[in-house]
Amino acid sequence: MNMETFHVVNHPLIKHKLTIMREKETGSKDFRELLNEIAMLMGYEITRELPVEEIEIETPMCHATGYQISGKKLAIVPILRAGLGMVEGLQRLVPAAKVGHIGLYRDPDTHQPVEYYCKLPFEIEERYVIVCDPMLATGGSASDAITMLKKRGCTQIKLLCLVAAPEGVEKMQADHPDVEIFAASLDDYLNDHAYIIPGLGDAGDRLFGTK
Repeated sequence: MNMETFHVVNHPLIKHKLTIMREKETGSKDFRELLNEIAMLMGYEITRELPVEEIEIETPMCHATGYQISGKKLAIVPILRAGLGMVEGLQRLVPAAKVGHIGLYRDPDTHQPVEYYCKLPFEIEERYVIVCDPMLATGGSASDAITMLKKRGCTQIKLLCLVAAPEGVEKMQADHPDVEIFAASLDDYLNDHAYIIPGLGDAGDRLFGTK
């Protein structure tokens, strides 16, 4: 595993909130709110290297020099459906960010991702793209989603997830060594059903209250 492109965001608030999310008794409302809060906290780290430029402004007191985000604009691309739970938290930080959607589901027999939807912002190839999905399990869905973005000309892509399995990180780094991965936790392994252990169950079901 290449730790230069895989980052665990070790913030005390993130650890605390993630522990509550892992609890099987945590309901959908709290799960949803905590996911958005963690996404926002992690958003500070994943946007740390956004370029800025100086601008001239007038404060109530005097003329001054300030800063604004420069260069490529931001796009948030959740992988449906669980990735939707991370969008609001990121948009709190960058309200002007455009949002695209990629729909992939995991085949119950092969555990491989199958594409069913892709709708991306205008000029996506000119944007700094954050792909978000709470679970990086086998890595198949994330890898396929990023392949789709690269085919459309995207060159600046980062992956934001909540919990990651070593198997998923290794696949992502093998398929896309240029993409940085940010996670709240590196968990232990995948079980025989390709679920992350200890994980937090099915993020989509817990987020939306489905089975």
